[in-house]
Formats: sequence, C-alpha cells, structure tokens
Amino acid sequence: MSRVSICGYFFRVLLSLSCVGATVSVALAAELKVVSAGAVRSVLGGMISDYAKESGHTFNFTVGSTGQLRQIITSGEPADMIITAGPLMDELEKTGRMAPGSRVDLGAIGLGSVIRPGMTKGDLSTDAGVRQAIIDAKTIAYTDPKLGGASYVHLLKIAERFGLVDEVKAKGVFATGGDDAASKVVKGEADLAIVFLSEVQAAGAKLEAALPEDLQLWATYSAAIPASSKEPDEARKLIAVLTGPALRPRWEAAGWRK
Repeated sequence: MSRVSICGYFFRVLLSLSCVGATVSVALAAELKVVSAGAVRSVLGGMISDYAKESGHTFNFTVGSTGQLRQIITSGEPADMIITAGPLMDELEKTGRMAPGSRVDLGAIGLGSVIRPGMTKGDLSTDAGVRQAIIDAKTIAYTDPKLGGASYVHLLKIAERFGLVDEVKAKGVFATGGDDAASKVVKGEADLAIVFLSEVQAAGAKLEAALPEDLQLWATYSAAIPASSKEPDEARKLIAVLTGPALRPRWEAAGWRK
C-alpha cells in the first residue's frame, strides 16, 4: 500500500470514528420537561443552564403557582421532573403518580418584605413593623388567589393574626406569582409585597427585611420524578447534581437553607 493510500485509509478511519462519536453524542442527548414552582426559579435557572452545557441535554420548563402546578400534574401532562413545596408533593405522592423513592428535598426558603421606594417604613423585621406596613400600604401585591400561591396563603394567615384580613383583600393588586408581585412594587404599581426571598431576587427588587421568625414560613421544596417520565435516569442524575455539595453554596447565597 502506497504512502498516499495509507494516509487516505487512516483519514477515512478517523472520519468514520468522528461520525460515530457524533452519533453517540446525539443519541445520549435528551430533552427533559421540568414542572417547577416559581420560588425555585431564580436559583434553579442558572444551575440547570450550566448543567445543560455540560450534558448536552435540553430542558423544557413550566413554572407556576401551587394551584397551577396541581392542575398541570393531575391532568396527566407528561413531565420528567417536578419541583414543588412539601404539602403539594405529599398530595401528589398519595395519588401514585410519582415514582416511589424519587423524592429529594432541595432546601427551605423563607419570606421577606419588599416596599415601594420612598415609602415611609418602620422596622419590618419585627411583628409591629410588619403590621404597620400592612396598615400604611395603600396597595399590596400578591399572587391572584385563584392561582393558589403559597406566599398569598401565608400572608392571609399573618393578616388574620393582626385582624387585617379585610384590609389586605381590599388593597390587593393581583400578580401571576411572587416574583411578579415584587416586580409590581419595583415599578410603583403597589406599595408592599411579602414573597419568598428567592422571588425578591428574581424580580431584581430590594429586600427590606426577612419576616420575623414568629411570622415566618420556611417552605421546603422537593424534587421528584413522575411515574410517567420518559427520562427517569437522566432526571435522577440532574437531581443528584442539584443537591450535591458543589452547588450548595449557590443555594445558600440565594437565601436557601437545608
């Protein structure tokens, strides 16, 4: 075999191996559908974006309030991973729609106050300060009650404790989620919002103060795999990455705790 022929032979072999490698890479890439609560969006988005670059997988997100997620999941719409607060996850596991043993806690996030710039404020890290802020606010942004947002439900519990339920309902400016409620305060469309700390960050708002512990709601969010998932193995790998020690500092920096 001549030198030219040998070179040509090896070139064809290398080209063939390259094509096989590309085929394998394409075959290994997957598309995962993730149904997620809005409170997780700001921290999760960056993590999964980085993971997508490393793995070659693509991700289709559906983000919504508790009520919206319940409707999506119970309708039987296919998904590969679900992320939601503990109470809804408990409810879903009882339906038998989740893969047994797939549930993993991601962490807990608390609530904080956002107020319109220039609004007179007291110390919103105290019960008295929160109560006064609710009284002083002309408008309060929160998730539309029809959507069943966790932060809105807890706001009503706080209002009930202070005897201000009617005031909170009368001052309501409806939002599509906690991040939207915080955004309305930033835009001057509302005076006050009490939302999850991660949603303050997502809206680019300034956190006035975290709620005092006796008014606080530390909501634990979990990830799990629906029994109908088409990519359960890849979903498990993703959950392992999200809950691994390498990403823990990113959760903590966003206000999450174990």
